Amino acid sequence: MTALRFVKSVWESFRATSGLEPRILDNLRITAARPGVVNFELDIQKHHTNRLNILHGGTIASMVDLGGSLAVASRGLFATGVSTDLNVTYLSSGGKIGDKILAEVNCDKCKFVNSRLQDVMFSPWNDL
Repeated sequence: MTALRFVKSVWESFRATSGLEPRILDNLRITAARPGVVNFELDIQKHHTNRLNILHGGTIASMVDLGGSLAVASRGLFATGVSTDLNVTYLSSGGKIGDKILAEVNCDKCKFVNSRLQDVMFSPWNDL
């Protein structure tokens, strides 16, 4: 099975069994995957925003967390583990309703005990 197909099957499992991800990230689309790298996109909708109608930091953190799981899955692991540390630095508002977020997540090391995500990049400006 290709990495893309496997990652999509893991995402479908999240959508079918998880409580959080399908509620806020249901329209997330995986666009590419190869071992250690996953690309996805999300059209920003009202439920992704804060009271200022810009992308909510919690939505971004959820995408980082899910993206990490999908990057681990791209290495052939269905059980992607749990996050024990998540650090997100917000450099700008991240977008508004109608914008499309493009994301690329890289998992450069993956072991049974832990995985290290080297880069998680998001852009509403189509410049990844």
